[in-house]
Amino acid sequence: MPQPSTINDCMHRNPLTIHLEANLVKAIEIIVENKLTGLTVTDDAGCVVGILSELDCIDAILTAVYNDGDPDHVLVRDAMVTELNTCKPADSIVEVAQDMLQSRQRRRPVIEDGKLVGQVSSSNILWALMEHSRRRVLGQDGGATR
Repeated sequence: MPQPSTINDCMHRNPLTIHLEANLVKAIEIIVENKLTGLTVTDDAGCVVGILSELDCIDAILTAVYNDGDPDHVLVRDAMVTELNTCKPADSIVEVAQDMLQSRQRRRPVIEDGKLVGQVSSSNILWALMEHSRRRVLGQDGGATR
């Protein structure tokens, strides 16, 4: 049985990013307005230095409030995760999906030649796996559905 194809086939090109020195409130606005689960964090050179998820934002805001701090003064660098799991456009969708399950991280920067070329999320992977399943089922019965 052929496997689903590569990350290149389902990744989001030109993903939204946020600078590590940006205000966390700005990052949250981007996440909410664009219905994202998080953002890729970059430095001055545009290199990927972290991931900021919705849960990272919640944790940082709760911590600020609990410690009588002002959430408006929290920076992205203070909330982001720096342990990066990345992938390449040529990586197998199945292998990336398995790694996402193991790490419990729902998004991956897609890096090629040291540059950010895209982003893939668990919803992108889910869509690709379902499309593969549908094509396989249609192929088994000559393309007819009942």
